[in-house]
This record gives sequence, C-alpha cells and structure tokens, in this order.
Amino acid sequence: MGKYLYTLQYTSAGLGGTVKEGFVGREAFFRKTVEGLGGKTEAAYWAYGDVDVFIVVDRPSAEKATALSLALGLTGSFRVTTTTLVGAAEMDAAARAMPGYRAPGA
Repeated sequence: MGKYLYTLQYTSAGLGGTVKEGFVGREAFFRKTVEGLGGKTEAAYWAYGDVDVFIVVDRPSAEKATALSLALGLTGSFRVTTTTLVGAAEMDAAARAMPGYRAPGA
C-alpha cells in the first residue's frame, strides 16, 4: 500500500457543516469512506493556519487515492491537496534508478 497525505482547507460552507455535524462524527465518516475503498486512515488532525486538516491514509493504489481526492474536492467543502508519502527505503531505490539527465542548456 502507498501512503498519502491529504491536506484540506475548509470553505465557509464546509466548516459550517462540520461544526453542525461534529468533528468526531466527520472523522468517523471519513474513516469509513476510506475503509470502503480498501484503505486505512492512519492519522487525522485539525490545525490552525493555512491548512485546516491533515490526514494520512494507506491506500491500495494511486487510483483509489485519486478517487478519494476527487470526491473530497467535488463536495465544495474543501480545497484538497494530495501528496504521495515516500519512505527512506523507497527513496534509496529511486536514487539507484535515477536516469542520466542534464539541465536545460548545459
């Protein structure tokens, strides 16, 4: 499984709806949605600042990760950014697989 970080910025309507339903209830709904796609929510945190919600999810595929991002965005309740998280061993493997590449004009 791959790990993905979803960062959400509430719209006014999204924040209002979450306050109305409750933050615990919305987190439970999100976790259930992720499980329905074959994944697992590893962590969910609310924050103050440019990002309102940080969620780390284990996903079975990039397709399912993208599907969740699309569903979140289409609600109009959030601005969503999805980031693939990569571990140290995967970074080492990627470094070994780097192709030769030159900078433009070099």
